[in-house]
Amino acid sequence: MKISIATVDSFTNKAFSGNPAGVVLMEDELSSDQMQSIAMEMNLSETAFVQRTEKPDYFNLRWFTPTLEIDLCGHATLASAFWMLKSGWSEEGRSMHFSTLSGELIVKSIGDHLEMNFPLIPTTRGIHPHFSDSFMGKEVVSSAELKKNWILELNSADDVKECEPDFMEIAKHSEEGIIITSKGTDGYDICSRFFGPNVGVPEDPVTGFAHCALMDYWNKRTGKSMLKAYQASKRGGEMEIEKLEDRVLIRGNAVAVMQGIMEF
Repeated sequence: MKISIATVDSFTNKAFSGNPAGVVLMEDELSSDQMQSIAMEMNLSETAFVQRTEKPDYFNLRWFTPTLEIDLCGHATLASAFWMLKSGWSEEGRSMHFSTLSGELIVKSIGDHLEMNFPLIPTTRGIHPHFSDSFMGKEVVSSAELKKNWILELNSADDVKECEPDFMEIAKHSEEGIIITSKGTDGYDICSRFFGPNVGVPEDPVTGFAHCALMDYWNKRTGKSMLKAYQASKRGGEMEIEKLEDRVLIRGNAVAVMQGIMEF
């Protein structure tokens, strides 16, 4: 079998930054095992698989890390929509409706960026059983829990950027991962990083799903419904997020960096 596959950098407008995702637009059906093997071979944080349905503008979408299938992935959804536009699977101005494990997700192109309509992920204030007061030597000033993950707020953007993670310790004391965050600087409202060693992603460059939770967290903290966000990984990435009741609009850019054929 031969399949076409692309690598797209999301939440950026320049190559080799943002968060890379693999994208497969499936002309032929693949099994779950085949998808997992392809994701393992790509060895990116996520590889997305898009399948047409009988209904125009409606597609099935699944995401795999190198080790398992996940429920929600923002950057790979953005990458998929971008590559679908480039490949003729959709057109400018048309909404793309994706059926996923997290329900229906809608993406549309607006000007020079893509806008994703995602579910707001509710957070509950709480104290992490291990990282209650500090995380990697940085003071934790507030924290909240979400499904399989935690948000830890640190004192400053510098603390977020300078944090040196111990991935073995994070893996031991988390189910999926840890999001660290703070108020932003340099024109950004918030700053964050995401560590997910238990899902095969020690540090994710830019994380869409995390911002669905960060929107809820910071809305409760500040009352703001629109935020400019920066994820301070080595590659770095940015997005604008907006709360609309129980949904989050995530706006960002993407750029394709590679296309090829995988044979197996």
